[in-house]
Parts: sequence; C-alpha cells; structure tokens
Amino acid sequence: MNNEDFKQTKADFISQWGTLGSSWGINRTMAQIHAYLMMAVEPTDTNVIMDELKISRGNANGNLRDLVGWGLIRRVTYPGDRKEYFEAEKDVWAMFCIISRERKRREIDPALNLLKSSASKSYNKDPEQQLFASQTKALSEFVQTADLVLDKVARSEESKVLPFLIKRFK
Repeated sequence: MNNEDFKQTKADFISQWGTLGSSWGINRTMAQIHAYLMMAVEPTDTNVIMDELKISRGNANGNLRDLVGWGLIRRVTYPGDRKEYFEAEKDVWAMFCIISRERKRREIDPALNLLKSSASKSYNKDPEQQLFASQTKALSEFVQTADLVLDKVARSEESKVLPFLIKRFK
C-alpha cells in the first residue's frame, strides 16, 4: 500500500471509530483520540494529537483526561522533557474489559438500581400497576443476570473465555 492510501485508510478508521464511540458511551472526539493513539507507534503529545485531528487544545485536554480516567490511555513522561505524552492500551481484550466495566458503572448500575427500586415498591390491584410491577421485576432479574455474565466475561482472561464461547456457539 502506498503512503497516501495508508494515510487515507488510517483517517477513515479514526473517523469510523469516532462514530462508533457513541455506541459505547463516549463522544466522537474522545473516540477519535483513542483510535489515533491506539494506532500510534510511539507515545504522542497533545500538540501532535491536536494537529492530526484538527481539534482545539481544550477539546484535546478534556478528552485525554477522560480517556485516562477510563483507563484506555495512560500518561507517559520522559526524564528532562516537560511535555506529557499519551499511549493507548493496545490489547483488544483489555480494551473490551475496560469499556465494559465503565459502561456498567455509568449505564447498567443506575438502570439496575432504578429497576430494583421500582420492583420493590408495593402496588395496588390496578391492572396498570400490576403490569408495571411485573415488568420491572422481570427486567430487574434479566439485567441482574446479564450484568453477572458481563462481569464474569470482563474479569476473565481472553485465553479462557474465547475458546469456551467459540465452542459453545459453533
């Protein structure tokens, strides 16, 4: 592949990863920064990220801070260099686990708390209230089960989980 084709392919990947970011609960720019760093051979400083992605310093700094908070990237410093560099977690399984845990904390836990609270209330014999009680109880049980499965998968080693899943679903 020539250099121009490679640059375009890389730009397309970064752009598409940004679009996918909203599916896992982050904004487009945060996902694009993550994609850029995931494909960077060396740790990269904020100025390079800003130039490559055509984003402001404030946007870059805020999203880098959030990515560090998620654990998807880490800060790298070099002795004698005042700049802060960043590198992404490159292990795909580790990224999946990090994203799963963060989504659980941000999305599943609050939803599960609401469902549990709704299901535990006393309702009268009104059909609408009875249906609501029944549905919230069923949803609560389902989300709790799904949460347990996702938690087990996210805490497992890839080498143990993937062969098991592949064998089960063939």
